[in-house]
Amino acid sequence: MNTLAIAPKFHHVAIQTDDVESTITWYREFLGATAEWSLTRFSPLTHSRLPGIRKLIELKVGDVRFHIFDRAGHTRQGPHPLGYQFQHIGITVDSHDDLVVLRDRWLRLREERQDIRWSREEQPSDIVTDDDGMQSLYILDPNGLEMEFIHFSGEAS
Repeated sequence: MNTLAIAPKFHHVAIQTDDVESTITWYREFLGATAEWSLTRFSPLTHSRLPGIRKLIELKVGDVRFHIFDRAGHTRQGPHPLGYQFQHIGITVDSHDDLVVLRDRWLRLREERQDIRWSREEQPSDIVTDDDGMQSLYILDPNGLEMEFIHFSGEAS
């Protein structure tokens, strides 16, 4: 039997929102992401998969890309909490201090940027350390999407 070795690489996370500009502002200010390109015309395949799509912008920070897009008629509802979904994305950072900075930055932006509409009220988690030394910080973006920022210290990897 001939098996092919496939080595996928992560490319982007697509984030559907009903407030593209506010979402872009948050990712720029929270992570320092920059806009790489944008689209307002889409293929028939894209229209069939994402009816009502009007705009898509790629933001990038380091090797992580976020595709921020809107759709006409958004329900403003997330998936059912017990339904199948991607529960969160995990993004690594270089140090424990990066986790502290991100947590503080989230809290500051939440207080200072009254123009950003938040879909959920949860605060960031505390920074926790697992038994293997992995440190985690969980935050929500303005759309209620969860991210885990991770620092691998010691033997964790």
